[in-house]
Amino acid sequence: MTTHTVTPTNLRETFSHFPQGVALLSAEIDGAPLGLVASTLTVGVSLDPPLVSVAVQNSSATWPTLRTAPALGISLLGMHQSALARQLASKDRDHRFDGIDPDIASDGALTIPGSPARLWTRLHSELEAGDHTVALLEVLEADDAAGTEALVFHRSEFKGLRVS
Repeated sequence: MTTHTVTPTNLRETFSHFPQGVALLSAEIDGAPLGLVASTLTVGVSLDPPLVSVAVQNSSATWPTLRTAPALGISLLGMHQSALARQLASKDRDHRFDGIDPDIASDGALTIPGSPARLWTRLHSELEAGDHTVALLEVLEADDAAGTEALVFHRSEFKGLRVS
């Protein structure tokens, strides 16, 4: 095993060995869908109150608007949605949701049907964390689809992970 001085490049490589789930955080804002794909979602941060966290890059052009929504939907994406994950993660904000028929709650929280799990949340608090902001989101509702394969990001690739 080789050790290196910590740099953003070798730290990113080191972190890539840890598989992470792929999630879409989204809402309808001013009549249009807005979302960002994150592989930094941590579920089970707290059960009382029910909280999850996500780390968002400070350079995100989407988070400053998304964070103002009264509610956010989180779609934990499945292996069958890997192409969709790439589309939703594109830099082209105007076309991320092309061809997608999302579910939109009355409070604007947006989720993707067919995802292995979905959460309906609202912003609880935020914490500055270097080049990211860690957002704690309070879970208001949740559902899951048993037997679907979760999508994970591992070694810079989307891969499937069996959910039991």
